Amino acid sequence: MIAPLTFANRYDYFPSAARVGADERGVRADPANSESGSATGGLSPQARQKVAELQRRDREVRAHELAHVAAGAGLITRGANFTYVTGPDGQRYAVAGDVRIDTSPGRTPEETLQRAEQVRAAALAPADPSPQDYAVAAEAARMAAEARQALAAERRQEQTTEVSGSAPLTAATDKANQAARFAPAALRPQTIGRLIDLFA
Repeated sequence: MIAPLTFANRYDYFPSAARVGADERGVRADPANSESGSATGGLSPQARQKVAELQRRDREVRAHELAHVAAGAGLITRGANFTYVTGPDGQRYAVAGDVRIDTSPGRTPEETLQRAEQVRAAALAPADPSPQDYAVAAEAARMAAEARQALAAERRQEQTTEVSGSAPLTAATDKANQAARFAPAALRPQTIGRLIDLFA
């Protein structure tokens, strides 16, 4: 079982792109070299351009997945998972990622509606949602619509109950009320003044 992590701990797990590759090979990256470009000094101009593109993509992917995690707090079942490529400089860069989120309905229509709205917000949280993000958002919108219908049905039922009386009517109560209306006067309780005789 995985212990819950705070967002600070989860984000610290994903250090800058320059450190990720070197740390995973067991070599400590020199921040001055990786940031200044001296690590890419021996590369051709095309290779340096490729490294710059990979660094930009790495930042975009991490920001995208981080937006999902932040907006989906409480429903995220697995943190960001990244797909890496190795650049011409030997460093690994994230080029794709995904986050798993719980899209199951809640125990009540209210809880389902709340969860659906949070799932939709998490799916659309990044600045540039992917086609899969839009698909998840559409599924969450459908789930929210169903929850709203269930809530409306519950409210209609409550209003019907309030109009009919304070206690919910059952089929047996309804039949008893109908029979009492048509019962002969001899079977009805007799009133004496302001008192009614009740028999248990």
